[in-house]
Amino acid sequence: MKKRIKILATLLSLLLPILTVTPALSQAEKGFYTVKGVVKDKTTNKTLEYANIFVSGTNIGTVSNMDGEFSIKIKNELNAKTIEVSRIGYSSEVIAVKGVNIDNLVVYLSPRDNVLTEITILGMDPEMIIREAISRIGDNFSNQENLLSGFYRETVRKRSTYVNVAEAIVEIFKTKYTDNYEGDRVQVYKGRRIVSPKANDTLVVKLLGGPNLSIYLDVVKNPDLMLNPASLGDYTYKMEMPVMIDDRQNYVVSFAPQVVLPYPLYYGKYYIDRESLTFSRIEFSLSMDDRNKVTQMILKKKPFSLRFKPEEVSYLVTYKRLGDKSYLNYVKSEIQFKCDWKKKLFSTNYAIVAETVITKVSNDIPLKFTKKYAFNDNYSLSDKVDDFYDENFWEDYNIIEPEQSLENAVNKLRKTINKK
Repeated sequence: MKKRIKILATLLSLLLPILTVTPALSQAEKGFYTVKGVVKDKTTNKTLEYANIFVSGTNIGTVSNMDGEFSIKIKNELNAKTIEVSRIGYSSEVIAVKGVNIDNLVVYLSPRDNVLTEITILGMDPEMIIREAISRIGDNFSNQENLLSGFYRETVRKRSTYVNVAEAIVEIFKTKYTDNYEGDRVQVYKGRRIVSPKANDTLVVKLLGGPNLSIYLDVVKNPDLMLNPASLGDYTYKMEMPVMIDDRQNYVVSFAPQVVLPYPLYYGKYYIDRESLTFSRIEFSLSMDDRNKVTQMILKKKPFSLRFKPEEVSYLVTYKRLGDKSYLNYVKSEIQFKCDWKKKLFSTNYAIVAETVITKVSNDIPLKFTKKYAFNDNYSLSDKVDDFYDENFWEDYNIIEPEQSLENAVNKLRKTINKK
């Protein structure tokens, strides 16, 4: 129980201080080409967020943003012939590339029908499926140390306005999945941020240890969150209709708390590969049945006269199968809350979203990757990186393409800062 409380507190640590502004950096691109496009539903023409885009035959990739847009940078030395695009509930598509920039690619994915019938699903024991999937973690997930390269983005919105954006290229050292998560570490290779200079925006949220979410939200590596066999009884389970992920059938098991504990539990869904019983995807939200418990977990520090009310805390974790092993692929957290001062009539809505996409998996671990250089849970990324803006800042590193609304917000903030 103590370990679970410690993990929860690390996941949800927020700070509400005053931020400042510092100078910008600059880099140049070379030795690669870029494929940019949008992923859409072939039937409805609706854009599809969180689609996976990978260079075929490699472990290099990214995801589409909330607008379905993506860009993937492909090094010339790879001699890549195709990229693969996939998403939960859809058939995958293979797209030819020719070593030159593509700016307006439209990828249409076709919805994939389920194979299992509702009658078959209703006859299954969902908790037994989860227990069996847990027992196979050592076989299904990486059994060696890995270095994951990734892109991390953290945004803070005050009402509908972005007031803080921080981004970074990160490297994540992962021990094998049968080892404890406490050996995992994150280093920030390079990063940038932009913060609103307006006086009434100076109360801005900091997500402490933000890049380290890729460690703590790795539910399969962190069984004390929800997958400890001894605590599975804290939840009730139900079989839902299956879905296709990367052209493979997946069981879907929903879960909800059935006990009351001193800390909040979760509601959510497990997606489990039917053939291998590998965890493919986990969606979960913190129970808001007792908001005082949630507040105690979330808030590290705030001004005395500020009142804080959590509204929603949700997470998404996905895994990607490469060969016969699965690896962490994408992590997202979203925290929505309200703040108001005791002498003011109206409260202000805030939302903080943090996401990490794994863009490359390697077995080559640099000697410098020691605890000394790891990102500290007590730090905020906004305090550790410099300001925007250089359009070539990311060089050949893959990132999550910014949504149009985010891009517009950053440009507005830049203009505001330049006027100061």
